[in-house]
Amino acid sequence: MSKILVIDDEHSIRKLLNISLTHKGYEVLTAEDGEKGVEIFQRENPPIILTDIKMPGIDGIEVLRRIKQINPKAEVIVITGHGDMDMAIRSLQLDASDFITKPIMDEALSVALSRARERMDIRRKLKEYTNNLEDKVKEATQELRERYEFEGNLVGHSIDGIVATDKQGNIVTFNQGAERIFGHSKDEVVGKMDIRSLYPPGIAEEIRQSLYSKEREIEGMRNWQETFVLGKGGHKIPVRLSGTILYRNGETIGSVAFFHDLREIKRLERELIKSERLAATGQTVAGLADCIKSFLFGLEGGVYVVDKGLKKDDMHKLSTGWNVVQGNIGRISNLVLDLISYSKEDKPKRERCSPNVIADEVCELMESKAKESGIEIVRDVDSNIGEVYLDPKGIHRCLLNLVSNAIDACISDEEDGKDYVVRVTTRLESDGVLTFQVSDNGCGMDEEVRKKMFTSFFSTKGSKGTGLGLLVTQKIAQEHGGTITVDLKPGKGSIFTIWLPRKHQGD
Repeated sequence: MSKILVIDDEHSIRKLLNISLTHKGYEVLTAEDGEKGVEIFQRENPPIILTDIKMPGIDGIEVLRRIKQINPKAEVIVITGHGDMDMAIRSLQLDASDFITKPIMDEALSVALSRARERMDIRRKLKEYTNNLEDKVKEATQELRERYEFEGNLVGHSIDGIVATDKQGNIVTFNQGAERIFGHSKDEVVGKMDIRSLYPPGIAEEIRQSLYSKEREIEGMRNWQETFVLGKGGHKIPVRLSGTILYRNGETIGSVAFFHDLREIKRLERELIKSERLAATGQTVAGLADCIKSFLFGLEGGVYVVDKGLKKDDMHKLSTGWNVVQGNIGRISNLVLDLISYSKEDKPKRERCSPNVIADEVCELMESKAKESGIEIVRDVDSNIGEVYLDPKGIHRCLLNLVSNAIDACISDEEDGKDYVVRVTTRLESDGVLTFQVSDNGCGMDEEVRKKMFTSFFSTKGSKGTGLGLLVTQKIAQEHGGTITVDLKPGKGSIFTIWLPRKHQGD
């Protein structure tokens, strides 16, 4: 009977899992918190652990980290609630075998347990193979025949891709797992390609340097790392990669690398992100009634004033009412565009463009609004940036949202005698990261507002805002592979920074 440890602070869930897992033939150990769970694990060393993500004391992520430190081979399945996307993805990055969501369905639990047992079985077989790999290489010392004897049946049928080379970097082993990942057949690769044709350039060069090094017993590339390889046809394939240099009597005889296909995990990550975005959109739509009602009141008020102006031939009232109508139409238009942008999962439409030109266009567009309120817009652009590949319309929308918010923050400030400035900055950092920064010296925000800033339908502008602008800005930045950060100083202004990896042609 295999042991399994269940860690959850909810008694009902522990009891339910105890009954279900006992019925499946497991000896069930339970713990009501993370500390107790780690203590039981150290004492009993069960091969499979189910732990809740959110618990008092240490959470499930910390439990996962500690268990992996004690026994990296333990299979940990995390239990998440709705909305715990980031923590679920983080658990996979920390080598959790799987995650299941509450309420726990018996079918999902069975699938997760099956995957955990499969990983344990594969790890056992790979360990047996790895332990014997150097011995097999010692036997394979004679020309082409010894090369093929190097490959065993276990390697050929491993789920993970296994690629081995001789001491010149030429590929001598290419198993079925590698065929599935790279799209090349064994006959296309063995004896015809070297590691430069398949491995990421930096890793290929690192291995080649180790293979040709005069030093004895150099450690290299042992830890798992996430990267991309190019499959047949030039497609980027996400993998986890680990490997080492092989020695015989202290002399280099070749290398071996293990590739774990991450395409399914990345697909699940994208589905999680999409479902979270749709959920957030649903929450936003639920709150749209008040916002639209506000817009309609504004339109009705404007139409009323226009109607009065027409009846009395009063051009002042006509102009005033029409401005109100136009303003509310603009707000409705922006709301619709933000909703469409936030709910759709788009890839950036990259093209060669100048970040400085985008920043300058946004500044020119907002100049008149700023001047009307006595606010100065200052441009501070980096002349060394040149042209890069990004989505100019998307970045323009991001900057427009941030500059508009900065102007509104200055208008809302009640401090007397202040010269208000909105500064738009572009920089190319030393590590190649491109940054767009919008700062102001307006009213600023407190820590409570910061925590709610990127949640759906939250706005500090009352009926004048929808709360979608920053969500859209964050989404566009993330679609570019970047992030957005904010530094807030209550009463002294805010600094929003978009961080983007610089893209060149062909990236």
